[in-house]
Amino acid sequence: MALPTRPTCGPSLTLRRCLSWLAVPVLAFTLLVVHPSPSWAASGGRIGGGSFRSAPSMPRSYGGGGYGGGYRGGYGGGGGIGFPFLIPIFGFGGGGLFGFLVLMAVVGLLLNAVRGGGGQGPALGTGRGGELMGGGRPDGPVTISQVQVGLLASARELQTDLRRLAGSSDTSRSAGLQVLLQETTLALLRHPDLWVYANGEVGQVPFASAEATFNRLSMAERSKLQREVTSNVAGQRYSDASVAAGDSDASSDFIAVTLLVASRNRINFKGAGSADQLRESLQQLGAVGADNLLAIEVIWQPEGAGEVLSTEELLTAYPQLQHL
Repeated sequence: MALPTRPTCGPSLTLRRCLSWLAVPVLAFTLLVVHPSPSWAASGGRIGGGSFRSAPSMPRSYGGGGYGGGYRGGYGGGGGIGFPFLIPIFGFGGGGLFGFLVLMAVVGLLLNAVRGGGGQGPALGTGRGGELMGGGRPDGPVTISQVQVGLLASARELQTDLRRLAGSSDTSRSAGLQVLLQETTLALLRHPDLWVYANGEVGQVPFASAEATFNRLSMAERSKLQREVTSNVAGQRYSDASVAAGDSDASSDFIAVTLLVASRNRINFKGAGSADQLRESLQQLGAVGADNLLAIEVIWQPEGAGEVLSTEELLTAYPQLQHL
């Protein structure tokens, strides 16, 4: 009877061990460096919803307490060369936690491919306009975009617009989420004279890891809030009137807005290194159609009565912001 032998140390095993060893310490270091101190947190608001479920035989639906349901449709076009993962798109904002989480999504899929013997992943091809397409699959690559804007606190009308959207948006349906995306980008575009800081980043991840990546990014932004005073997520509304925001004349303080979008189409993202780039990026995001929109989160602070963000607090909580 032959005795079991130890696994041979080959390239796949070495790569898997290296990636496994590096993942934990790099994640810990990044969270320590990028994650803001809770002492800077103010109350905020949140609106969002979406679905990442792949079920071609079922109609798209949004509902429940989280990003459940399913969607119909997919990427058309021919086949292509099979790859076990997608390279993320970087270059706007310098990475930070956003870039790290997108990279970890790719590394995670790579580890799974190595464990599985390096099998082929989803087939990828090139469609119209140079967009990456999955050969007829409804679970092709997902583009995740994030725009953060620091505005002078005199933009109280923007907070009013966001509260109105929180009270009226239908976040349980794809059409309602697309309206929310359009109205949010329009609200930001109407206040260019109050833009002071901004950051824009985009990455493309495999469908299998898109929901987890989006949720981690959402949690990272929500953790910057002391509490959520106003909320409308997946059809569930909440508002704490006892701490509703009041008026303030402190024009030297700031309002921070984060827009996080997951879509099935590749976006011609321009970043946010200047006011012109920010304007074009917001316009590109606002043009994402309901059929391609998978999820959206709008998070802002402050929202509680009498709360403001100083320059130091803003840049501590959002270290990737660049001065426009």
